[in-house]
Amino acid sequence: MPLIIICGTPVSGKTSRAIELRDFFANKHGKKVEMVSEDEAIVKLGYDKNSTYLDSQKEKRVRGYLKSEVLRLIGKDNVVILDGTNYIKGYRYELYCASKASKSTQCTVYTIRNHDEAWEDNVKRESGEDSSSVPYTEEVFNALSRLRFEEPNSNNRWDSPLFTVQPTDEMNLEDVYKVLFEKKPPPPNMSTQNAPLTSTNFLYELDKVTQAISKQILEAKQLNMDGEVKFPDYPGCVLDAGNTQLVNPQKLLKLRRQFLTYAKMNHSNEETSKIGRYFIQYLNKTLTD
Repeated sequence: MPLIIICGTPVSGKTSRAIELRDFFANKHGKKVEMVSEDEAIVKLGYDKNSTYLDSQKEKRVRGYLKSEVLRLIGKDNVVILDGTNYIKGYRYELYCASKASKSTQCTVYTIRNHDEAWEDNVKRESGEDSSSVPYTEEVFNALSRLRFEEPNSNNRWDSPLFTVQPTDEMNLEDVYKVLFEKKPPPPNMSTQNAPLTSTNFLYELDKVTQAISKQILEAKQLNMDGEVKFPDYPGCVLDAGNTQLVNPQKLLKLRRQFLTYAKMNHSNEETSKIGRYFIQYLNKTLTD
């Protein structure tokens, strides 16, 4: 159930601490531990480390993959360790909301190290099959160490409890265990409450229906039909003329993704035949707002 978020600058000992925590929970407390690695995710997605951090779209895909893996693995009895830079506070907040919705406890382990010492060790690295052995370029190293890094703060509920460690520090592993297993998780609220369990069929139909409606809207736009769009499969449902003019592929994709999240949380018990109508209503409302 608990989630441990490793957060730190390059070559500050993130993976070493993740392994230390994994061995402690598995060997001393008999817990099942799942490791989610940012380095491994980058390789799995077909990228390399340095180019990923210089491309916002690649980096966004990596973060999305990591978050989905964390959500998939959070369970009743296992410990999930997310090993990565996790340098964006907004992203750490998203993970906090996800664990809160799963009624899981969480803590943050922040690894820090002297910048110059870390850089010296970085340049000594040799490229190999292991992505973690690939050295950072100076541009990426400085960006992740100084320019982009949003330091965790124990006053932020999403960073707390916060354990800050340097390479020479001995981490109090028992304290980590206590905050994860001897304290109650924060209660979920409406903004973080998990959706009811959904069937594979519902998710498939949800995706298929919203894609079909989106395709129909974009085809009408390509034909320069700026009036209202009618949907033969949903009699009486139309996309208002004003909204037809406002819509574009990028906006439609964004709204569709938002609706998928909304529908999974609020309509998973509905008949899939109603989802199309809900999606059209959602578009009319959100495009007008």
